[in-house]
Amino acid sequence: MSTLNVDALVGVSSANAITVRGEGSATTSLQQGLLKAWGLSNDGANTADSFNIGSATDNSTGNYTKTFTNNMATTDSSITATSAENQYGTMFSGGRLAANFTIKCENISGAALDSVIAYKVAGDLA
Repeated sequence: MSTLNVDALVGVSSANAITVRGEGSATTSLQQGLLKAWGLSNDGANTADSFNIGSATDNSTGNYTKTFTNNMATTDSSITATSAENQYGTMFSGGRLAANFTIKCENISGAALDSVIAYKVAGDLA
C-alpha cells in the first residue's frame, strides 16, 4: 500500500479539473462531489457542529436562517434538511440565497416547532 501526503491538489489542465474514478469506469469531478456545507443543530438555531456555517439566526419557532462562511456561487444549491425526531413531519428549505438559506420545521399537523436538525448543502462555492 502506498501513502500520498500532500497539502493541496491542483488539476493539470485547470486548477478545478480534478476527476476521481468511482465505481466501474465512471468518473466524477472532485469539486462537484463534495458537500459545500453541513451542520447539526440541537434546537434548530444553536449549532452543535458544522462546516462552512458562519452563523445561525432563530427567526421564529421552527424557522432558522443559516449563513455561510464562504458563499455559494448561485441560489441553485441543493439543500437537504432532516429532523432527528420521528414525530416531526416536514423539514424544508424556505429561502435560498448565495449567502444563506432558511430551514423551516413543522410537525405532521403543520404547526411550526423547534427540533434537532441536520442539514447538507451541495453546489458551487463562489
